Amino acid sequence: MKILTIVRHAKSSWKDSSLRDRDRPLNGRGKRDAPEMGRRIHEHGIRPSLIISSPAVRAWKTAKAVADAISYPREFLQKEDSLYLASVDRILDVIVAQDNRFNNLMLFGHNPGFTDFANFLVPGLTDNLPTAGVVSVEIDQDDWSLYERPATRLLVHDWPKKQYPGACSRR
Repeated sequence: MKILTIVRHAKSSWKDSSLRDRDRPLNGRGKRDAPEMGRRIHEHGIRPSLIISSPAVRAWKTAKAVADAISYPREFLQKEDSLYLASVDRILDVIVAQDNRFNNLMLFGHNPGFTDFANFLVPGLTDNLPTAGVVSVEIDQDDWSLYERPATRLLVHDWPKKQYPGACSRR
């Protein structure tokens, strides 16, 4: 079995229009949501053996905040340039290239590719994976060869504004 988790970067700032898209930082909400989603990922029991992120500042900062919240060593975080605004095929290429000894993989990236990829893993799951949204699935196979749609079981579908039964709204 493999576990694959995808996390869309937290909310980014458009304040400085002179910045390249790759260089946009997290805004205030993003800085709050990233560690909160890390806490929830931890509560869901997701323990990645490898974390790979788009090099965009907003994705990398989200990955670092989540890594801190789940006690994943920052020095093991990896950047993968091809995850920047990646399509489903590009995301698959990144996953397939991973060593099969890693059983729990977490990726950080962007829409629309991450929404499309979430629906590749779990058809019909969502119209939009919100910023800082998380989708985690268990994959019924022993390798990362996912070019054919794998048999999956949804473990987590969460995002910052998701309401749980009995929970109070924090916003």
